[in-house]
Amino acid sequence: MAAEIDLHLGRRLRRRRRLLGLTQQQLGDRVGVRFQQIQKYECGANRLSAARLWELAEALETPVTYFYDGLSAEPAALPTSPLHPTLNAA
Repeated sequence: MAAEIDLHLGRRLRRRRRLLGLTQQQLGDRVGVRFQQIQKYECGANRLSAARLWELAEALETPVTYFYDGLSAEPAALPTSPLHPTLNAA
């Protein structure tokens, strides 16, 4: 199951690609991946690494922050861990 952030980034990726009139194949060629990988990013099936997000932003001529626009500002619940007490202090 895709996390909300993955779905959001995928939607923003698809939107920007379409605004520029690019196919998934064309975008994939620009960043060195197959169109199937672009499909997986866009539907949230595969997570985007920071490096790949940077490459996509450059290929789509937009700042990386574009992908985060409109993301909910509500903080996610912090994980708790007995091994890392600082994660428990919220």
